[in-house]
Amino acid sequence: MGTPPWRINEVLDRAQNGPVCLEKDFDLKFLVTELRRVIKDYDICFDPSTPVPEDDNLVDNLWNAAKDLYLTVGSLCTDTHRRIVFTEDEMKEALGNYPGKFTLGFGRDSREISSRQIADPHKPFCMFTPDITCDEDLFVPMSMAYLKEPLADGVCAPILDETEGIPIRSGYPSEVKGSVAHAMMFREAARRVGRPGIFLKSVGTAESDAAQIAASNPVWGERLTDGRFVASVTELKVNNSLLNKMVHFHTYGCFVGALSGPILGGYAGGPEGTTVVGLAYHLMGLLVNQAHFMVYFPFHLKHTCNTTRELLWVLTTTYQALARNSNLISMSASYAAAGPCTPMVLREAATHALASVVSGSNLWIMAVAKNRHKNYATPMEARMAAEVGLGITKEQLSRSDVNELVLTLLKTYEDNIENAPLGKNFRECYDVQRCKPSTEYLDLYQAIRKELDDLGVPFIY
Repeated sequence: MGTPPWRINEVLDRAQNGPVCLEKDFDLKFLVTELRRVIKDYDICFDPSTPVPEDDNLVDNLWNAAKDLYLTVGSLCTDTHRRIVFTEDEMKEALGNYPGKFTLGFGRDSREISSRQIADPHKPFCMFTPDITCDEDLFVPMSMAYLKEPLADGVCAPILDETEGIPIRSGYPSEVKGSVAHAMMFREAARRVGRPGIFLKSVGTAESDAAQIAASNPVWGERLTDGRFVASVTELKVNNSLLNKMVHFHTYGCFVGALSGPILGGYAGGPEGTTVVGLAYHLMGLLVNQAHFMVYFPFHLKHTCNTTRELLWVLTTTYQALARNSNLISMSASYAAAGPCTPMVLREAATHALASVVSGSNLWIMAVAKNRHKNYATPMEARMAAEVGLGITKEQLSRSDVNELVLTLLKTYEDNIENAPLGKNFRECYDVQRCKPSTEYLDLYQAIRKELDDLGVPFIY
């Protein structure tokens, strides 16, 4: 059984020689028009009373609609104004040769990641991350705090926006310097906590292809056992810089993740269209981004989070469709509205984990405070999501069980999404020198954990 890349030269050729298409035509004449058609043709409808549906016919229709959409529309390379399109036989070949599991990291710290089924009794892969920028002096202690978490199978570092007092700007030498520093310090943090072989996902500081290439070094930087990202441009687009990264990552030999986040309220429209586009992104991730795994973060245009009722439906239907119709590996990336050290963020973390894991996802946990505020993230939010996500597999809850829990939890925070509390930053929540959470946050965590336990939310221990 093969692994990505899938016929890489064909993809590069089509990015240069595919059908000519202006970006506005791709958005309006292809994507929007065809998306409306498939939603109607496959009779797809959002039901707000079931954020975690138990309707196999619905999710199969969503999968078929996504295949129809992607085979018709394809992806646009915005630099060449060419559409990258595939045949159904090519899609079948790529899906059929995808192995569905990989070993990430090395040595005693290595972990297996695999595709999952609906209500799967096997544990999800838990990727811990702050998913936010941080002060340079916080980079190592914040990374160490996440790396110390025993439930973390892998860790993605925070992002630098300056190095040695110099602002980091994409495409400038400061970006290369900051990205190299990021890679070096992240490796140092992993070794300092005694987990040198753990799967590290980097380099978020490196936006450009040149900076990503500069950080590839098995001695001090990104190793072959680590992961890198090839993102997409909203919606279903790519550019030469992203394709450069993809080619480099595969020729270098590391693991590649496809990063995609369809926007509810944008060209994807409502929950129905956002799910179809999200599933199409998974096909694009395999065929264009040439990824070993996907990280999926659909989010709300206005609220920039995915713990709302509509986005939970998008996540659950996406993962159920993937589980029933493919063996693609995907991680559900949590974007919470509230910030650290608030009851709301812990409830959001639990809700997102419940809905995602029972539907067949792995976990990417987690961005908080609407992913907007520097230094606003701690491992405590990810810990809550992991404990609940792993608890589901232990208790083997069904989709209907989880739907009832999610409906109960939504009542506790749904009305506060727009004006969610910012909470406290990392320095206020953690002893930076010891990389330990404050007594205040530990006490809050235990109080919310008891509240959730009383509601019937399962925990791993």
